[in-house]
Amino acid sequence: MAVFAIGDLHLSLGGDKPMDVFPGWEGYARRIEQSWREQVREGDTVVLDGDTCWGMSLEEARADFEFLQALPGRKILVKGNHDYWWSTKRKMDAFFLENGLDSFEILHNNCIAADGLLLCGTRGWMLEDGAPSDKKVSAREAGRLSASLRDAEGREGERVVFLHYPPLYRESLSGDMIDLMLEYRIKRCYYGHLHGVSCRTAFEGEYLGICFSLISADHLGFSLKKIT
Repeated sequence: MAVFAIGDLHLSLGGDKPMDVFPGWEGYARRIEQSWREQVREGDTVVLDGDTCWGMSLEEARADFEFLQALPGRKILVKGNHDYWWSTKRKMDAFFLENGLDSFEILHNNCIAADGLLLCGTRGWMLEDGAPSDKKVSAREAGRLSASLRDAEGREGERVVFLHYPPLYRESLSGDMIDLMLEYRIKRCYYGHLHGVSCRTAFEGEYLGICFSLISADHLGFSLKKIT
């Protein structure tokens, strides 16, 4: 068994927001499928690190989930800023069950074990100093990461963190997120959200003993990243 990760698929198989209009995204759904089938086997796990598809509701996202369901492996969903279909875990689990989408699991306030790893994470939030409402959301996201990390306590395996928003970018960093990762001795953090020219200034490498990696789909050339 192995664990792979990729973020920002931005699928729109049942909608009208294909990403093919952007340079470098031509035929992206086909390229994702090809890479996926070449690498992933049944029993493997794929973490989808936010912005999985453009559907405004679970029903609108059904075609995208069916596309992913047909691909091998277990899929772990992290929330992204464009996942408008995201609902309560109870409603999402019920939707997947009712529609035979049995390869999906939600990573939200919890930890999921896979191939010796303890997968933890949350969406995160913007790094820029903003309004009090932004700081409130940021604090809430830190609380969710804390809940996810606590859920891993007492279980064997390396805790690995997935965030959709970058926890550090250029001169900015998310102190709450970094502090939590240091507290729980996290060694690896994967994040998405950044595209195009923003990828050139993304931080990848070690900071305070944590190795950070950008896994947005276009940055990876639409090829899944193996993390075990």
